[in-house]
Amino acid sequence: MAMKAIVKSVISGDSLLLRGSPGPQGQIPKERVLHLADIQAPRMGTASRDDEDWAFESREFLRALAVGKPVTFTSTHALPPSDDVPRDIGTAEINGVDLASELLKNGWAKLKDLKRDPTDEDTRKREIEAEARAAGKGIWNPHGPKARATNYMMPTDSQGFLAEYKGQPIDGLVEQVKDGSTLRIRLLMPDGDHQFVNIALAGVRCPRVASKQGEASEQWGEEAKFFTESRLLQRYVKVTLLSLPNAAPTPFQAGANATAPPPATIFIGTVSVLHPAGNVAEHLVSAGLARVVDWHAGMLASSGGMERLRAAEKVAKEKRAYLYANAPAPSAKSNGAALNGSSRSFDATVIRVWSADQISVVDRETGKERRLQLSSTRGPRPSDPKQAYWAQEAREFLRKRLIGKHVKVHIDFIRPREGEFEERECATVRYGGQNLNIAEQLIEKGLATAVRHKRDDEDRSPEYDKLMAAEQAAAAEGRGLHSGKDMPAPKQPLNISESAHRATTFVNGFKRLGRIPAIVEYVAAGSRFKIYLPKDNQVLTLVLSGVRAPRTARNASESSEPYGLESAEFATRRYMQRDVEIEIHDADKSGGFIGALYLNKTENAAITLVKEGLATVHPYSADNLSWAKQLYDAEDEAKQAKRNIWKDYDEAAEQATEAPAEDANGPLKTEYLDVIISDVRTKPHFAFSIQILNTEGIASLEQLMREFSLHHKTVAAPAAGFVPRAGDLVSAKFSDGQWYRARVRRASPIKKEAEVTFIDYGNQDTVGFSDIRPLDPRFRSLPGQAHDARLSFVKLVPAESEYHEEAVDRFRQLCEGRKLVANIDHKEGSLLHLRLIDPTNPAVAHDPYESINVELVREGLATVDKKGCRYLSSYPAMAKKLQEAITTAKRDRAGMFEFGDVEEDD
Repeated sequence: MAMKAIVKSVISGDSLLLRGSPGPQGQIPKERVLHLADIQAPRMGTASRDDEDWAFESREFLRALAVGKPVTFTSTHALPPSDDVPRDIGTAEINGVDLASELLKNGWAKLKDLKRDPTDEDTRKREIEAEARAAGKGIWNPHGPKARATNYMMPTDSQGFLAEYKGQPIDGLVEQVKDGSTLRIRLLMPDGDHQFVNIALAGVRCPRVASKQGEASEQWGEEAKFFTESRLLQRYVKVTLLSLPNAAPTPFQAGANATAPPPATIFIGTVSVLHPAGNVAEHLVSAGLARVVDWHAGMLASSGGMERLRAAEKVAKEKRAYLYANAPAPSAKSNGAALNGSSRSFDATVIRVWSADQISVVDRETGKERRLQLSSTRGPRPSDPKQAYWAQEAREFLRKRLIGKHVKVHIDFIRPREGEFEERECATVRYGGQNLNIAEQLIEKGLATAVRHKRDDEDRSPEYDKLMAAEQAAAAEGRGLHSGKDMPAPKQPLNISESAHRATTFVNGFKRLGRIPAIVEYVAAGSRFKIYLPKDNQVLTLVLSGVRAPRTARNASESSEPYGLESAEFATRRYMQRDVEIEIHDADKSGGFIGALYLNKTENAAITLVKEGLATVHPYSADNLSWAKQLYDAEDEAKQAKRNIWKDYDEAAEQATEAPAEDANGPLKTEYLDVIISDVRTKPHFAFSIQILNTEGIASLEQLMREFSLHHKTVAAPAAGFVPRAGDLVSAKFSDGQWYRARVRRASPIKKEAEVTFIDYGNQDTVGFSDIRPLDPRFRSLPGQAHDARLSFVKLVPAESEYHEEAVDRFRQLCEGRKLVANIDHKEGSLLHLRLIDPTNPAVAHDPYESINVELVREGLATVDKKGCRYLSSYPAMAKKLQEAITTAKRDRAGMFEFGDVEEDD
């Protein structure tokens, strides 16, 4: 009786493995072996014996003719079953074509010697065989089979084999399906040899199928196996080898003396059918018969394979198919949805790095501070001696890239409170113009690892596969944690503020160094910082000079002063963990260092705090600072704006409690400044300009001039028709050939030249339009550093005097280009009336009124200016000193008194 089946596979050129159709409920069909009657084909080899000649070609002919197709067969004789699989001898037809006859016709089988009387059918087959033999077809080819080696065992040097063929598509024939995701494949190597390999499909794992009698398969294992067999068994595929199954050793397990790995029993790779259907792994997952293997992400992420698997997984979960029948419903994680009343996605500024995987940010819209855990990321633990070095490296990596930077935050999920661990928002944090995921960068550098989530744990980073890929890249390159190196734990920094005695020994050295690069480790209060000096591995306490910030409570029993918390919070958000520069002035009795803190080289923290109304000027310490005036100006600004501490400031009430105000010509508070005379002019009248030294402005000017010089090496000529106008800020070339910032005093389009004042030095010149350029906006922010000045109390002899030229020369000799000390005795708008003091003159140590002003009078080259300096009467001691100088000049007949008393009659 004729029966119908489907050819599952071809065992050899004369034997078929048949299967029925799946049952109505998807039951796995039964199988049976059919040996074609009366013919014999070459036997296929095994691991213990070689193929017979033409065995592969004979089987290949029948495989191409029959596999996967419906067959009609008749059993003529039943054989004993093998492993419960029935075996028969019989005949088979496909689409009316007798398979035995077709094999004989093409020379891929021969007739057996019959022990019965031949029938007409036997005679016909004998004739077919004779024709094939005469034509030299198949096994009758007189030249013999093509020489090839068939290796039935896995390559002995699996590492070398993988290194040679990794990533290259190789043609292969699926010989066996062990389970839905594990295949035995015959690779058709480029040199013609055949190599058998075991392949685990990359990115997926199917339930295991029993391999021994009496074992039970995992649920859905047989279904997954049938799914793959029905599509791939004895089909040609493209195989891409990707990896060996042993995952890279976890951090700190890899040792320097690791032994060579044993030969592998399986490779991991992708298997694609030569068909538009593509990669079978994706179809297994979408059918619900395989799960995605997270740690394979590194092999597949770059090609987009992992994304396709995740998409297939999503389909299976939605269908609740097989393995995903009890999967939780996919969570709707939309970017705009609120979470616990807060936005899921927001822009923020990073204000603190807590560890290798935790940071604090401030929401730029709401101002709310939020502490975040990087999603699916685990940083090294400082408490573990083996990880401590990498923990510090990771924290520093985050600090350098994120502190103070604008980032984009997306809250992925909230990790609930568990034991001693608080509830924490877990987020993906992106920064920079390319929106880089900082967690991915950390892991890629080997400074963190990806968390291994439970199979159905949906609370994970939306870019989890990229994190896994980054980790495997780091492991492959041996970076960071994966290097296998035993890095010593970082040494604890030396606390040089431990005692006043220890701090004092460092003060003079710090003073000589000037500004010192540092990192703000902690903000204790608005004006008190813990500073780390990375170069020397030292920490110190820094107290800002010249200011006092409100105190904050140090414990629960204390209360903070008004605006103490606000001051500390402001300083924390602005300076915490920033790269700064510090300048040490002194040490206090508790070991703290008194000095200045600069952010971005120009921002003085003390001035910023005062300007924000979060600190007040401390006159006793401020008056000796070179930037005391800036402090007082900042405080005045805060008062006028009624910021924070000054919220209830009443200017009228304060003035009422002060001493009567000084009149316009009253004496000013002593204010000594380090200055240099940058320019001396005699036209239209005698005047000079100064630069005030040891200020932020001068430091900034030096940097500006370096950049200014580089800028003008490449700047193009101005557009045709460019005409500078009076009052314009420009770049102008001075007679020394260098470019400087200048302000146009007047311009002549006819002469094509302009009179300019160089605002950083005070000198003036007439410059052609060809040597003038518009001032680039980035060089405009720094105010001009030159200040117009004149001598307090005195004036040089008039221009008509024969001693005027000598007086100017003497002033230049005493002052020009020298560092002097000046006191501002009066301000006339922006014009400073200065008492100039030569610090090298020993007389000034015991006489505060000894000055260059007095010396010029004593030498008969200057006179008391009673009209121009009406404030003289407010300085009686100075008036007396000047009178003594005049008496000396007359007695010695110095300068203009050479021929007697020529003092003008006032």
